[in-house]
Amino acid sequence: MREHREVKGEVIRDRILQLESEHEGLDRLIERMCETPDYDDLELQKLKRRKLKLKDNIILLQLQLEPDSTKTSNGHA
Repeated sequence: MREHREVKGEVIRDRILQLESEHEGLDRLIERMCETPDYDDLELQKLKRRKLKLKDNIILLQLQLEPDSTKTSNGHA
């Protein structure tokens, strides 16, 4: 069982790294877009929403690796 948890943790960490890389790429793309005078507002908003969704997914995965420290052993706060 412990080995299964370790493998699952590695898979989650790998996915976090992938999402962080995509998040950073979107950040750079958004910055470049904003530097151009005639950027597409709608496209920019889509990219920003995608970036926020990525961040949310990263946080959710990180929480799976690091359980909430405010909970007691029986799962209650």
